[in-house]
Amino acid sequence: MAIHLLRLSDFTGDELFAYIDRAIVLKQEAAASIRHTQLAGKTIALIFEKASTRTRVSFEAAMYGLGGQVIFLSAKETQLARSEPLKDTALVMSRYVDGLVVRTFGQEVVTELARNATIPVINALTDLYHPCQVLSDVMTVIEKKGQLKDLKVVWVGDGNNMANSWVQAAARMGFELVLACPQGYEPQADILQEAQQEAGGRITVVRDPVAAVQGADVINTDVWASMGQESEEQKRLQVFQGFQVDGELLSHAKPDCIVLHCLPAHRGEEISEEVLEGPQCVAIDQAGNKLHIHKAILEKHIV
Repeated sequence: MAIHLLRLSDFTGDELFAYIDRAIVLKQEAAASIRHTQLAGKTIALIFEKASTRTRVSFEAAMYGLGGQVIFLSAKETQLARSEPLKDTALVMSRYVDGLVVRTFGQEVVTELARNATIPVINALTDLYHPCQVLSDVMTVIEKKGQLKDLKVVWVGDGNNMANSWVQAAARMGFELVLACPQGYEPQADILQEAQQEAGGRITVVRDPVAAVQGADVINTDVWASMGQESEEQKRLQVFQGFQVDGELLSHAKPDCIVLHCLPAHRGEEISEEVLEGPQCVAIDQAGNKLHIHKAILEKHIV
């Protein structure tokens, strides 16, 4: 039976940590020039309705790095653009490849594909969740801090798909998460409520970024207007004034606080040039870890 990766809350904390533990080993082995061939003879299809640089390249490099093959399909190159039923796509693709990695708009797309496919479906981003990215982010935190459960992680900005997945990670993996979001821009209410009930007070939402980052070990942010929200950009620039991760905000966190950004960054908006280029920002290491967490995901799911 295929095991899908659609959202982090479908897995236990131990299962999520296992992805990271395996990714760290694969990273060490790659640095030691150990060749991986676990997925030799396997093929995945990347179906991307949303544009991507890091996610596409890291999934392709991960699959090739495990000895497998990749077929990349943009939306215009598939029958999805011509309204073919998702069920038909899932059933037919299951005859051709060993897994689907899908980057799309609605979560219902990956859910419907998974419901009908006999091969694994991996969510490479939807408007609701970005589970693979958050796993690589948590991996980076563990590498930099040595552990996770005693840390205070702060999210500053929009309660978007990244924030939703961070909320689920905190509930499952047991660390403190404070989200500083403007009124009306919190993570999705049902996702937040479910995670808060599970976390027992470890997940909170506040309005003041300065108060949020007091004692923070990790500060995380993302763009204020995600793909598909371009028409809201000017409004969001006004709403999110005061939520920029800059040197002043960072000064209220712990001296050894690290800063995450999943990239691409809008310099001078959600994060200042000073912080993005500064010694506490680990965004490039964070991006690099996508390769290794994707290897761990593919190794587990493409069997």
